[in-house]
Amino acid sequence: MTAREVQVADARRSPTVRRRRLGIELRKLRIAADMSALEVTKALEWSPGKVTRLEKAQSVKPMVADTRLLLDLYGVPADDPRYEELLTLTRQARQRGWWNSYKDVLDDSYVEFEAGAEKIHAFELSVIPGLLQTPAYAAALHRGRLIRDPEEVERLVQLRMERQHLLNHTEPPYLWAVIDEAAILRPSGTTDDRREQLQRLIDTGPLEHVTVQVLPLEAGPHPGLAGSFVILDFPDGDPSLVYAENQHTSVYLEERVEIQRYSMLFQHLSATALSPDATLAYLARTIDQLK
Repeated sequence: MTAREVQVADARRSPTVRRRRLGIELRKLRIAADMSALEVTKALEWSPGKVTRLEKAQSVKPMVADTRLLLDLYGVPADDPRYEELLTLTRQARQRGWWNSYKDVLDDSYVEFEAGAEKIHAFELSVIPGLLQTPAYAAALHRGRLIRDPEEVERLVQLRMERQHLLNHTEPPYLWAVIDEAAILRPSGTTDDRREQLQRLIDTGPLEHVTVQVLPLEAGPHPGLAGSFVILDFPDGDPSLVYAENQHTSVYLEERVEIQRYSMLFQHLSATALSPDATLAYLARTIDQLK
């Protein structure tokens, strides 16, 4: 493993996920103290919205001093284990993730949440999941999205390949991907490029932490036609996230009812798709048919 791969691997615990958990815990303490965000703002003479930004993890680098003030205000004594735990969590939330060096091509936080996920359930309607793409496929995909600058395409491909180091971590997330057959059949790059991409999917077969299924066209209309989505589950009891993306915007859903709805949807799509073994056989046949 290269030094860069080690750096990515060490970022398995995402500072973004830590900020999210810190915000959740601070909100719990505020509610337990029977205080509104406005009351906290006035008590600490903070600027309007600062409490909300902390609780919603919108503060890029939360301050240890601010967390200490909140703990004192909420009546958490210094000898309470939660006191030092939340200060430590604040320090961890201030760290820089490996993706910081890609801010020039990143306009979304998905990579930051993905880095800290324990389980990733992905349904893809039109493309191969990013964690399973080859460099040639990723480049063709970005060019297909009308990105003309070769340097930008190269940076985006580098970013995607860096993301994939996540699957080589000593404690990798469990990835379960259901891919609509349309994504498999859509030409991208040369014939050799297509073979390489399909072989990349086949090579996931022996990996215990990766499951790939293809949803065949013959299944007809299915509920996944509304669009691709990813369900991210996190360790330590942190709440799950649903990520849905279209050409112009991305949406994060956190409400329990939304998580349950998308979980049921994923289960339906998985049950409709080819089994993992049948998927590997299908991919092998598809490679043989390429000319």
